[in-house]
Amino acid sequence: MSDPATFWAAGPSRIAVFRALNLGDFLCAVPALRMLRRAAPAARITFIGLASVRSCLPRFRRYIDEFVEFPGDPAFPEQPPRLDELPGFYRAMRERRFDLALQLHGSGARSNAIVQALGARRWAGFVPDRSAQAPWAMAWPDTRPEIVRYLLLLRHLGVPGPDDPGMEFPLEAADHERADELARRLRMDLRRMVFMHPGARLASRRWLPERYAAVGRRLAREGWRIGVTGSAGERALTSSLAASIGAAALDLGGRTDLGTLASLLQRGRLLICNDTGVSHVAAAVRAPSVVIASGSDVARWAPLDTRLHPVLHADVPCRPCAHDHCPVPGHPCAARVGAEEVLRLARGLLAGGERP
Repeated sequence: MSDPATFWAAGPSRIAVFRALNLGDFLCAVPALRMLRRAAPAARITFIGLASVRSCLPRFRRYIDEFVEFPGDPAFPEQPPRLDELPGFYRAMRERRFDLALQLHGSGARSNAIVQALGARRWAGFVPDRSAQAPWAMAWPDTRPEIVRYLLLLRHLGVPGPDDPGMEFPLEAADHERADELARRLRMDLRRMVFMHPGARLASRRWLPERYAAVGRRLAREGWRIGVTGSAGERALTSSLAASIGAAALDLGGRTDLGTLASLLQRGRLLICNDTGVSHVAAAVRAPSVVIASGSDVARWAPLDTRLHPVLHADVPCRPCAHDHCPVPGHPCAARVGAEEVLRLARGLLAGGERP
């Protein structure tokens, strides 16, 4: 196997990137994809991931040439695995004869076997055992932020150029047009809008609905309009919160696609949300946000700009948590974050001017 410096100098033609995770996880990998593209400008880069990120990948054509959906694996909780599709998936991937299969999916404890089965000339990624570190494998840096981890990996692999951690979510004219139309229809003045996103894929990652409502009512009394956002599947959650806040709240659940939502956030005044995908969208478009992290690994997933995106969390011994519903009575990691703490940070960001 050639050393990394020789590999990059030769100009690889086919690279596979494996990251079978959801939207926020994908956005955290974009800085690494940008660095990879700079190292291999002529390569065809195939991104292997989940269907949940498919719709946003056209925004990143500069870095990704092809998307291949991964059927899933029993060790990964993000989607039910379609085991009958795996033999055909691996056969098709081996036929592509990748020069490099790059593992951007965690420590490698399970994902390395998947990446190796793609049949590339060489594979690279993290390994969980420090003694296994080598030119094409780096020991998993457990204490570093997610964005930084993958930049460190590429630097270890000899990728030249700057390792810029800046996030991206490119917006198009159509995104702004849809957002403007929705704002006109609902009479939203984006200069006075505070958005609240009470949902998250895991129920254990959701802050308490009654505290969202308390914060929303207080901000509404102070003259802000509240937009409650969420997917179509979260309509029960968004409609209930909007009703609890009162007439100053708009239920936007299921009324925005991702681009429309990002446009609204970019031009609104503030987002209050859980540690979930929308938090990373806000970071990517530089929309100020207050993030309540219930159960997640804050050191790993918190936005890097803590001034623009402060994160509130309670230190409890059971975090990080992967349970769908909290098994501990009282959901302490959520209950120990108070409404007054969120209000204090929200008011500070709202007092900082029209936009940073």
